Amino acid sequence: MKRTLRLAPLLCLATLAHAATDWPQFRGPEGNGHSPAKNLPLTWDATKNVAWKTEIPGKGWSSPALFKNRLYLTTAEDVGGDLSLRALCHDAASGKPVWATEVFLTPPVRHHQKNSQASPTAIIEGDRIYVHFGHYGTACLDLAGKVIWKQTELKYSPVHGNGGSPILAGSALVFSCDGGSDPFIVALDKASGKVLWKVKRETTAKRNFSFSTPTLITVNGQPQLITPGSGVVCALDPKTGAELWRCRYGEGYSVIPKPVLGHGLLFLSSGYDKPVLHAIRIGGSGDVTDSHIAWKLEKGAPHTPSPLLVGNELYVVSDLGVASCLDARTGQVHWSERLGKANFSASPVFADGKIWFQNETGTGFVLKPGKAFEVLAENNLGERTLASYAVTDGAFFLRTEKHLYRIGAK
Repeated sequence: MKRTLRLAPLLCLATLAHAATDWPQFRGPEGNGHSPAKNLPLTWDATKNVAWKTEIPGKGWSSPALFKNRLYLTTAEDVGGDLSLRALCHDAASGKPVWATEVFLTPPVRHHQKNSQASPTAIIEGDRIYVHFGHYGTACLDLAGKVIWKQTELKYSPVHGNGGSPILAGSALVFSCDGGSDPFIVALDKASGKVLWKVKRETTAKRNFSFSTPTLITVNGQPQLITPGSGVVCALDPKTGAELWRCRYGEGYSVIPKPVLGHGLLFLSSGYDKPVLHAIRIGGSGDVTDSHIAWKLEKGAPHTPSPLLVGNELYVVSDLGVASCLDARTGQVHWSERLGKANFSASPVFADGKIWFQNETGTGFVLKPGKAFEVLAENNLGERTLASYAVTDGAFFLRTEKHLYRIGAK
C-alpha cells in the first residue's frame, strides 16, 4: 500500500545548483565520516545559529542524507495501530516538507527503546533514493517520491528492531540481515530490487543479532565488502557474495559500528557485553584471526558510534562518553577523556579541520584534532538525539527525537 502526500510543489526534479557538498548516505560521501565542508558554525544552542527547525512526524533514528539541496530521511508513524513507514523529503534551505511517501504499511513489531522502526539511513545516487526498513522491506524511489520498486521477500527474525544501513557496491544494494537466527548478507539489483545473491553468515556466536553497516574497500585492485556480524567479520566478493577472508572475535554480538579503512588496516568494534576495537590487516585469505590482528583496544572501545580516522590518528567515543585518540598504526593511546555526562550513539565527523561529536542528550562537542586533548566548544540543543550529523558548507543537519535542525547558514 502506498500513499504519496503532496506537502509542497515537487521541486525535487527541478534544475538546481548542486550544494558545494552533499552527504548522500550514512557517514557521508565516502562512508567514513569525512566532509570537505567549510565555514561550519563553532557554537550553537537551541536558538543561536539555528537557521531553521522543523517538526518530523512519527519516530525514526535514521540520519539525514543530503543531495542537491534536498534532505531525505525515513520515519515510522502510528496510523490506526499500524506502522506507516515513510520516506521524507525536505528543502535544505528552508526545512519545509517537499513530499512524504508511505512505502510500507505494516503491523508493528517490538523494538529496543534506543532503536526505532526507521533507523537505517537512506542512500541517494543519481535520480534514485534507496530506503531500507530492515525485515519490513527495502524500496527504491525517484526524486519526486514515486516508488520504483519494493523488495519484501527477505524474511528474518529481528531483535530490537531495524539497525544497519545498506550501501551501494556497483550495481548492487547490499545490507546485512543479522536477526535472532539464520543471519545472512544479501545484495539486490539496484535497478529492479531482485536478489542478486544471498549468503549465510557462518558464525559460532550464540547470539546472532547485529546491526552493522557494510563497508566497501579495494585490496590490490579487488573490491571487497566488509560485513561485521556476531562473532565474526567477513570480507565478501561484491559480485557473488563468496567469502574472501574472515576474522573471529569470540561471542561479540549486537555489533553496530561501521568499519573504516586506513594504513592498510580495518578498524572495527566487536560487540555489546565487552566491546573491543580491532585493527585488522587487510590482504589475507581464509581465516586470518591468528595472523592479521595488528592491535586491540579493550578500554573505552565503542559499542555504537563508528570510529573516525584522521591522518595517523584514530578517534573513538565509547557509549558511556569516553573519547579516545589513538595512533592508528600501533594502537598507542594519546589521550582518553570523558565528554560530558551523557551517553553517545551518534558517529563522529571530521569537517572544517575539526572533530565533531554528538551525545544522546543533544550536546555537541567540537575538538581540535591531534595528540593533545583540546575542546573548542560545547553546544547544547536540549533535545534527545541518537542520529549522526549530515554536513554541508556552512551548516550541519541534525535529527532529534521530534525535529530536524539546520545549524548554521541557510
